[in-house]
Formats: sequence, structure tokens, C-alpha cells
Amino acid sequence: MVFGFFRQKRNNQAIVERQYAILTSAARTPAFYLDMNAPDTVMGRFEMLTIMLILYFRRTARSDRSGQEIAQNIIDAFFEDVDHSIRELGVGDPGVPKRMKKLAGMYYGRLESYAAALDKGDRDALAAALARNIHPEVAPAPDMQSLAGWMFSAEEALGSVAEAEIETGTARIAVPTT
Repeated sequence: MVFGFFRQKRNNQAIVERQYAILTSAARTPAFYLDMNAPDTVMGRFEMLTIMLILYFRRTARSDRSGQEIAQNIIDAFFEDVDHSIRELGVGDPGVPKRMKKLAGMYYGRLESYAAALDKGDRDALAAALARNIHPEVAPAPDMQSLAGWMFSAEEALGSVAEAEIETGTARIAVPTT
């Protein structure tokens, strides 16, 4: 019985790594940076990966238990990746927890505001939230309507992703082309 638990966890790890790589690749799609006003910076890439994770997390919330477990493991992998990136950027050990707490707050704040707009079907509210979060120091912020529209389309497409794709870590998010 105990050995079965460890085997399942090891299998889940491969699924998590595969799905996280797919989501990371989707976040790096050039059209987001060239056509949809996402800045091609460290924080811009953080924002795009956050969007991918939020859309994926919303889809897996409707999955049975295994899909939700995989989604949680992917969120954990995301924060491990962020921790590693912060250290690579030269932040010393004492500063990492403080930055991680801030980035976690950013992620969960975005989850809340984007989910509220998506749930209401409010493209303008989503575009405003995206502008506020992705371009916090730019006034006026670039138009985020195309990114908001893409998010609605991507979420709709994710709704038709089969459970088998969620369970095997092969779910893809439809990304725009340039």
C-alpha cells in the first residue's frame, strides 16, 4: 500500500513536469508580446505564465480529484520555479521569502480579479485588471482588450479539453499566432 503511494507520486511528478512545460511554452508565445501588449520582460513573462496557470487552474477546478491534485502540484512547481529564478537573479537567501510572499500575493490577487471578470463575462473589467497588473507604472496603460478577448476564448476552449488530457498532463491552451 505504501509503495503504491510513492509510485503514484512519482507518476504525478512526470505529469506535472509535462503539463508545466506546456503551460510555460504557451506563456512564451510571441503574439502575446508582439500583438497583445505584454511586455517581454521578466515580470511580463511572470504575468503571462500567471495567466496560463489561472486559466488552467479554473479548468481543473471542474475536474475530479486527480485533476485538482495535479493543478495544485503545478502551482507548487510554479512557486519553486519562481524561487529558483529569484535566486538566479542574485537575491540572497534572507530576501527570498519576502519576495516570494509578495509574488504569491500577486498571483492570488490576479486569480481573484481575473476570475471575477471571467465569471461575469466582463471583457472590459478583465482588460482593466490586465492593464493595472501588467502595466502598473504606465499611464495610460496600453490597450489590453485583445489579451482579455483571448483569455475568454482560451477559457472556452479549455472547457472542451478531455479529462484524459488533464490526467496525463497533455492539456494545451490555444495560443494566438502572429
